Amino acid sequence: MIRPLRPRQLWLPAALLPLLAGLTGCSGSQKTAADLVVYNATVYPVDSAFSQAEAFAVQDGKISFVGSADEVRRRYQGQQEVDARGKFIYPGFYDAHCHFYRYALGLRDAVLVGTGSWNEVLQKLRAQRRQYPQALWLTGRGWDQNDWPSKQFPSKDSLDRQFPDVPVFLIRVDGHAALVNQKALDLAGVTSRTPISGGVIERDAQGRLTGLLVDNAVDLVSGKIPEPTPAEAAKLLLQAQQECLALGLTSLADAGLEPAQIARIDSMQQAGQLKVRLDAMVSASPANVDYYLKKGPTRTDRLTVNSFKVYADGALGSRGACLLHPYADQPRQTGFLLSSVKEYRDLARRLAASPFQMNTHAIGDSANRLLLDIYGEVLRGQTDRRWRIEHAQVVSHADVAKFQRYGIVPSVQPTHATSDMYWAGERLGAERLKTAYAYQDLLRATGRLALGSDFPVEYLNPLFGFHAAVARQDAKNFPKGGFQPENAISRQAALRGMTEWAAWAAFEDGQKGTLTPGKWADFVILDQDIMTAPAEQLRAVKVLGTYIQGEKVYGEW
Repeated sequence: MIRPLRPRQLWLPAALLPLLAGLTGCSGSQKTAADLVVYNATVYPVDSAFSQAEAFAVQDGKISFVGSADEVRRRYQGQQEVDARGKFIYPGFYDAHCHFYRYALGLRDAVLVGTGSWNEVLQKLRAQRRQYPQALWLTGRGWDQNDWPSKQFPSKDSLDRQFPDVPVFLIRVDGHAALVNQKALDLAGVTSRTPISGGVIERDAQGRLTGLLVDNAVDLVSGKIPEPTPAEAAKLLLQAQQECLALGLTSLADAGLEPAQIARIDSMQQAGQLKVRLDAMVSASPANVDYYLKKGPTRTDRLTVNSFKVYADGALGSRGACLLHPYADQPRQTGFLLSSVKEYRDLARRLAASPFQMNTHAIGDSANRLLLDIYGEVLRGQTDRRWRIEHAQVVSHADVAKFQRYGIVPSVQPTHATSDMYWAGERLGAERLKTAYAYQDLLRATGRLALGSDFPVEYLNPLFGFHAAVARQDAKNFPKGGFQPENAISRQAALRGMTEWAAWAAFEDGQKGTLTPGKWADFVILDQDIMTAPAEQLRAVKVLGTYIQGEKVYGEW
């Protein structure tokens, strides 16, 4: 019997085996295992050089390598491999200022966005009542009198006639005014003698209530609307999440939440139901501030609780924005603050002594000046606290430099400029309008902008904001050449603003915002390249796939 020859065994010290294995891997004869390999793509990692790549590998939910297709496929063997077929990949989009929870609950409401008249609003309400005849309240969202021929605020008279037996609550598009009927006023106990600070309960010339409530007055009635059951809330949140994922949104900063709402989000994330990542800004009521200052910040893979949402003033459309000089179309009005100067200063001092951020809604130039000065006073040279001004909508030229001087983050919403451009000049006048929606001025001063949408005030598609930021045009590509085009920003800056800089503004830049090694593999695949596509096509770009932590959460890719 002839025995086959056996290869001579080579004995090596155990200490040399890992080194040999490493050399073998480098030679290309052995690939590194990866959970996911994506190749044949145009990848924008949004790194410091703003480079491009063709492929990347994902392991344990994080980016492990980015490079050419040949290099990635030579180095890595993916348990799952995705041929992107030449499409375009970006970090998952991050809406730096929205109202996700409110949007979800609002899915039960009559959608009044884009209504062309008060009569159209009433038609939609009648349809909503027929669809939900047993509903305890009739609610709607999104009306804007500036879109109507008369441009006048409506009154409750027709609501009282058509819906005398059900309370009606209709929130304006900006969330800072509401129209209610008499039934709702009665349930809330609101009369012509009800005191209000930081808001308006409007009365007509005879002293009768019109049903219009502005800013703090809105809460008098909204607080009486029953909360959905836990099961209803969960269903609505999942529905809202699906809409976000279909548009490439993987992270959201929800600007103003209560502890119970944050707990529900956390529970659904921990259960694997909510995939989207949330930066939850806590509504800065005294009770909430006391609770969270004692509790401290929260950071999980999907939830950040590290900031308080504060309101300095109202909105420009309802003339609640606090201006340095009177409104051009209402010379006796300058708007108003929603709290006292002392309350803002005291809160800022408490938060400056804590690890929390202070993120303040400021629309008017007076509100922006006040809060910037308070920030600078209490931070005392701490320029990396990343305190934020949300909206920074009308900022005096003299105050722009304070953002850089005090290290304050401008958190802006580009579609506000293209939605408001039709009537903002009436409110502000031509000269003051030049200091509004000045995103390039703010970017030049600070080097970063956090970009959001403020949905449901605006539509939630982040590419609408991208288009508005770079072209300064609306959905109809109006006006030609752009609205105040000197304040357009570059496409590179706009992409950074809705990825890297949005994450940085929430102290999350170590975990996400770029497709670079060590960051979460949150990414979106688009059918066109938003860095080169004609501006008029940007709003029509389609999302082909959305991934969070390397897991496909939307699309066929």
